[in-house]
Amino acid sequence: MKFSFSPKVAYKESEVYDENEIQLLFHALESEPYHWKMMITLALTTGLRRGELVVLEWKYVDLEAGTIHVKQSITNFINGEPIIKEPKTKKSIRKISLSDGVLSKLKEYYKLCTQEWDKLTGTRDKELFFVFFNQYVRAFYPENPYLWFRGFLKKHDLKYIRFHDLRHTSATMLINKEIHAKIFSERLGHANITTTMNIYGHVLSKADKEAANKFDQIIPLNNQKET
Repeated sequence: MKFSFSPKVAYKESEVYDENEIQLLFHALESEPYHWKMMITLALTTGLRRGELVVLEWKYVDLEAGTIHVKQSITNFINGEPIIKEPKTKKSIRKISLSDGVLSKLKEYYKLCTQEWDKLTGTRDKELFFVFFNQYVRAFYPENPYLWFRGFLKKHDLKYIRFHDLRHTSATMLINKEIHAKIFSERLGHANITTTMNIYGHVLSKADKEAANKFDQIIPLNNQKET
């Protein structure tokens, strides 16, 4: 009998922003176009992949419930049209809750989007109302967010991280706030929690050590005398 084993994937440790760097990031975003500010906000607070953000449609955003239903991703562009398919795994199809603050900003942004949508009847796609779109109310190419983000960081002299590292920053923030691994694994749309542990194991180990040290705050071990 033969057994086959899948090779263990080696995950490279990513660059992420800490809370101070996030504050600097959002301060710099104040002078940038609103759609980019909103995209960065969602990337950080939801952990959506770039391909999921680029073809996110308003019909999958519930502004009443405060949720985003991730049901599709972009695979390619052919003749100027996005090729949209379901995400790569079943777990990638997911519903993500938004914070009250993000939801409030998203509602404001929706009003701006509908105004642009109503104006550009000649160039827009009648069926696809994307959350993020170009001057013709059509989807961005997948490279657009990456290229803009790289130039934005250089312009404002901020630490360089990849656009995808916003997703890793999102996960790291949740770990540092002691959110259960199962919760942020589901938010990220990982196929299973093993994937999450493999990618963020180094961060989880640090969080575990910090959790262990909390016992020193509870139990007065230094005051105990040996008998």
